[in-house]
Amino acid sequence: MTEKLDGRVALVTGGSRGIGEAVALRLAEDGADVALTYRQDAERAEAVAGKIEAMGRRAWAVRADGGDPAQVRAAVDGVVAHFGRLDILVNNAGAGVLGPIGALSLADVDLVLGVNVRGSFLAAQAAAGHMGRGGRIVTIGSCMAERVAFPGGSLYATSKAALFGLTKALARELGPRGITANLVNPGPTDTEMNPADGPAGSAQAELTALGAFGQPSDIAATVAHLVGADGRYITGAAIAVDGGFAA
Repeated sequence: MTEKLDGRVALVTGGSRGIGEAVALRLAEDGADVALTYRQDAERAEAVAGKIEAMGRRAWAVRADGGDPAQVRAAVDGVVAHFGRLDILVNNAGAGVLGPIGALSLADVDLVLGVNVRGSFLAAQAAAGHMGRGGRIVTIGSCMAERVAFPGGSLYATSKAALFGLTKALARELGPRGITANLVNPGPTDTEMNPADGPAGSAQAELTALGAFGQPSDIAATVAHLVGADGRYITGAAIAVDGGFAA
């Protein structure tokens, strides 16, 4: 086990499954104490926390709906109260609604923009208030922010494209304080929400240059690089981990 992040505290939103779980576990493997938020499945979140503690790290699972401003802020502040500090924020919690633009409701718009854009902004805002030099903010976007290869993605792509602007603005504003901000855009990734062997798996894989899905660990590895010492001079960047989806 490495200890690249020894003594540092990370918060991974939406960290109970999929990419979020992989990121939380990778940061713990690298030495960080890790808090993770979840929306519904407390048992699963506690299981992830248990894996982190089995590595000898501290863990905390906290319920927080990424679409609820008060809960987002409370989760960030709670991490500081629980661990005494916050060094790393990974904005991973997300919501997605796909469908023809004419079929999307106002509730759909509020849900997707509320979680993906407002939730990410508010978490970063709250985290920045606690971070010192060496702080790291990484937001998980989507390959669909750069290339929408099939119909029905207007709302989701809009929400993820907004994260480019958020990331660049955070990098510029927080840079003088020694805090970096970056965006990671995954491509088709094999998770429960979007399995590689699912009904749309083959079609998605064919859209990538490599002709295959990525694994959550691929995303986690890039996040780990960005939040570690080797990522200290990377900020304001949007990094595609998409198998060439946007190539």
